[in-house]
Amino acid sequence: MSIERQALDGGHTDGERKPLPFTLVVFGASGDLTRRKLVPALYSMDRRGLLPEQFAMVGVARRPLGDEAFRNGLREGLHQFSEVGAGTRWDRLDHQVSYFQGDYQDAASFEALKRQLDELSKEKGLGGNRLYYLATPPEAYAVIAEQLGKAGMGGDWTGGWSRIIVEKPFGRDLTTAQDLNRRLQAVFSEDQIFRIDHYLGKETVQNILVFRLANGIFEPLWNRQYVDHVQISIAEHIGLEGRGLYYEEAGALRDMVQNHVIQLLSLVAMEPPASFGADSVRDEKVKLLRAIRPYSSKDVLRSVVRGQYGAGTVDGQLVPGYREESGVAPDSQTETFVAMKVLIDNWRWAGVPFYVRTGKRLPRRSTEVVVAFRPAPHSAFRNTVTTGLDANELILRIQPDEGIGLRFGTKIPGPTIRIQDAEMQFSYGTFGGKQPEAYERLLLDAALGDSTLFTRRDEVEAAWALTTPILEAWGRVDSADGPAGGAVGNRDVPLPVYPAGSWGPAEVDRLLAADGHAWRNL
Repeated sequence: MSIERQALDGGHTDGERKPLPFTLVVFGASGDLTRRKLVPALYSMDRRGLLPEQFAMVGVARRPLGDEAFRNGLREGLHQFSEVGAGTRWDRLDHQVSYFQGDYQDAASFEALKRQLDELSKEKGLGGNRLYYLATPPEAYAVIAEQLGKAGMGGDWTGGWSRIIVEKPFGRDLTTAQDLNRRLQAVFSEDQIFRIDHYLGKETVQNILVFRLANGIFEPLWNRQYVDHVQISIAEHIGLEGRGLYYEEAGALRDMVQNHVIQLLSLVAMEPPASFGADSVRDEKVKLLRAIRPYSSKDVLRSVVRGQYGAGTVDGQLVPGYREESGVAPDSQTETFVAMKVLIDNWRWAGVPFYVRTGKRLPRRSTEVVVAFRPAPHSAFRNTVTTGLDANELILRIQPDEGIGLRFGTKIPGPTIRIQDAEMQFSYGTFGGKQPEAYERLLLDAALGDSTLFTRRDEVEAAWALTTPILEAWGRVDSADGPAGGAVGNRDVPLPVYPAGSWGPAEVDRLLAADGHAWRNL
């Protein structure tokens, strides 16, 4: 973020940033996201002195809640989802919170909301600055933006700055994403739209660029001359957790690959930006996404594996199969696991395969990036005893055990030459203290107007341009009759069932074995 932007939005150039006074307006405030993520993030920000003294939060939803009932629900959420509970600092925030009952389809509701926000701004000295957060179902995003525009609270609001945060998913395929972007930009300019992907708020994800570009040891090695292949894994051990209806419409490709997986891939593979400014970073991410080789129908069969979990055992507990979950069709063709071979057609990565995988009901929760280096060009030790010697690997652990590992061959002490693998480990725990939650960092950046860690329109559409042909091959794109849904999948494309608690279908191992590789054991 530039010094000019910091000064404009009230931040400090010594690293401590605090936004100008503002109102956070949360649409869908009675939902789970507000209690689980947003309010704990706000509370943590306030405890760390990152919220301005003049601050207000207005929750907007259809439920008939008053201010007191809304505040009590948020306090209960803090006790349940915040590690520190609701302490004395919450008493200050409690008085800054109010509730507005309204209908997203009703223009009169938005006119009344504007009057309430205007009065609140004058009363508390908020400067007319507003950050709108859309924590609603996706179908309401464009409607709310359009209503804000009609009520005079959109991008041309002259009372102060206005910005809008949009939760994923950003559309269901390329066509719907383009339509959503057009409707949002009819009301807000691109620099006022903050498309949030919480993965980009994780400290360890942000560290990928720092590790790559700030270390002279590794920066020269980050190319096809030294890298053999790259593996990116996002494994979840949980199932649907009551989200069967949503997941039937989404599936693993929409829910994880189009956003989280592609974000990790772009940070690992993008060219170095000229600076860490928002546009410089996002320009390089878009260039990378456009360099990925597109998938034909034949490529989907050869280079993409999908699967669906059946009954099995996770953490010693018997769990039902996907089709037995609530809200799931008994003949569902929705994928809960996706693995892909990705090829990047540029000078840096030509010929280097990137393998990505994500799935539910896997043995453990783990997200990591593995950079496997090419073997030494000549082995002077080929006649010696080796024990489990593999390729040199750099392991970037995103969660849960955040850190970095480096695997290399070393001599076992003794009179003869015997070689085995060793691993050097760095843990984020060495810094001490708890890392800030992703939503805390992202809310702060949005209030400051720093869009570096948010996705731009062309980036979203480039990601959908890559994944929509896969959905088309599976028969899971939108049609004039509405969403295809899980039960209308293309049965010509295999959908193997893998037992819950396993690492996915057998086909996923063959995807790498065809190139002489194997998945790293998480």
